[in-house]
Amino acid sequence: MFHFTVETKKPSPVDEAVYDFIALGGGPAGLNGALYAKRKGLRTAVLAYDLGGQLKNTSSVDNYLGFDNIDAGQLIDRFVSHLGSLDVPLITSVRVAAIEKQGDLFHLRLDSGRVIKTKTLLAALGGSPRKLDVPGEERLGGKGVSYCATCDAPFFKDKHVVVAGGGNSAVESAMDLAKWASHVTIIHRSKFRADQTLLDKLDKIANIDVRLETQILEILGSDHVEAVMIKDKRTETVSSFPADGIFIEIGTIPNTALFIELAHLNESKEIIVDGFQQTSLEGLYAAGDITAQPYRQIIIAAAEGAKAALSASNYLNKKGL
Repeated sequence: MFHFTVETKKPSPVDEAVYDFIALGGGPAGLNGALYAKRKGLRTAVLAYDLGGQLKNTSSVDNYLGFDNIDAGQLIDRFVSHLGSLDVPLITSVRVAAIEKQGDLFHLRLDSGRVIKTKTLLAALGGSPRKLDVPGEERLGGKGVSYCATCDAPFFKDKHVVVAGGGNSAVESAMDLAKWASHVTIIHRSKFRADQTLLDKLDKIANIDVRLETQILEILGSDHVEAVMIKDKRTETVSSFPADGIFIEIGTIPNTALFIELAHLNESKEIIVDGFQQTSLEGLYAAGDITAQPYRQIIIAAAEGAKAALSASNYLNKKGL
């Protein structure tokens, strides 16, 4: 059994202590960033509402080096256990209301009124997959409903799956899935928005078919996905379409609201970073799905968290902080 520090005491409105490094976010990027910062001798904490990040949206992981197939919850536990062995504080069940930089310090004001100060800050709040918001989606999450084809495609070997979406990510996911699934059907409520070069490749894959102008109304199944209820918008016909799983690929919403006035964002509201995970604001780093990097993978987010912590350590040394 592992032990880790989770704050439960009622804090004073303003903490006297100043951290060297705070990881804002409890997913792989934030947790690994905190691990590396602590190992560099920095006074470190993780600040998050809960732990796990996007790992909570999947059931099993088989593409994280060293684990050929592990329950996602167990992987989160192992991450937390590792931090616990180094006595990294996990300040959980809190939300940050605002962030200001005053001189060399970041002031993080929680919704409780508490203020936490740190010399460097890692933005690792991730992103939230856009959802269809149809009946059955939440209930069958991790039971055939997935938001990551790269993560979960092998679990659908020789199955018939649906991909919801009509952009580049949906088409690319369908092509990835076609290597594993017996058949893939792309269902999209309007016309394709994907690049023509991708669509040309799609046409050459025999086990993919497409249903455009078709809306998904509901995801059906008892303890796993069995079908989707669809509506042909041209004929107004509603029918049940059998499927063993559905991959929802309609985009990601980066959780960058706190950073709009602090760092440069791209047109998709993702934080722009350099090769050291440094943002446009000195001392502020970002890693994982909150950034503009295109690959939403656990191992990449964790690696970026490590880079951010190492960069923060170098920054503090150079500044004499």
